[in-house]
Amino acid sequence: MTIRKALPPDLDRVEDCARQAYAPYVPRMGKEPAPMVADFEARIAADNLHVLELDGEVAGFIVLYPRGDHLHVENVAVSPAGQGRGLGRRLMRFAEDEAGRLGLPAIELYTNVKMTENQAFYPALGYVEIDRREEDGFSRIFYRKEF
Repeated sequence: MTIRKALPPDLDRVEDCARQAYAPYVPRMGKEPAPMVADFEARIAADNLHVLELDGEVAGFIVLYPRGDHLHVENVAVSPAGQGRGLGRRLMRFAEDEAGRLGLPAIELYTNVKMTENQAFYPALGYVEIDRREEDGFSRIFYRKEF
């Protein structure tokens, strides 16, 4: 298992991973979640996207960047074939390591209220809910973890 910065040739594999990972939420939400239609090409160009490779395949990815006093995790996804194997936890550990490397004392992220699995996942990793609000047409829950 390797986590590395995404490169332009990874674009199709990242987009495919996002489509697969977020497809189950479309019926719940009645529309595609924001991560399914994100501009991954721009995130790769900005060096904000890292891929998790497993056996030579993109099994997941994370989009993160500094924002104010914290590292912002904009998107984290694991392909259905990789789910249940601790890859999401590994990506979040990577984010925490990056925050430390950058000297940032916290990570913030959000999830959609319809993504109920995440409402157990993030608190189990030590993230605390800090807000709930409508943003960009989505009902979101915001979390923060301080180190």
